[in-house]
Amino acid sequence: MQKKKQTTSFQDLIQSEKPVLIDFYADWCGPCKSYALTIENFKHEVGDQVRVVKINVDKNEQLSGQLQVRSIPTTMIFQKGELKWRAAGAQPIQVLKSKVEELI
Repeated sequence: MQKKKQTTSFQDLIQSEKPVLIDFYADWCGPCKSYALTIENFKHEVGDQVRVVKINVDKNEQLSGQLQVRSIPTTMIFQKGELKWRAAGAQPIQVLKSKVEELI
């Protein structure tokens, strides 16, 4: 899978009417690698109802610090610029789907 380089600012990204699920991860993180499959399956199941974004904490240290990402993986859901949900650690796909369904 080829990764796209994002030029959108974080603030622009989270202003969306559509929920934005963000997976904070690191390439060296074992749990992050296994969680990536859950995120891909989630993305496939919800389609274009939700925007799914992966942010590498090593490449985005300032943003990770501002958002107080202390452990990875950390998942956040934003909508209209507001943090709607946050959890540290890998989450089951059912949890991700139920949190997003509350916002759609």
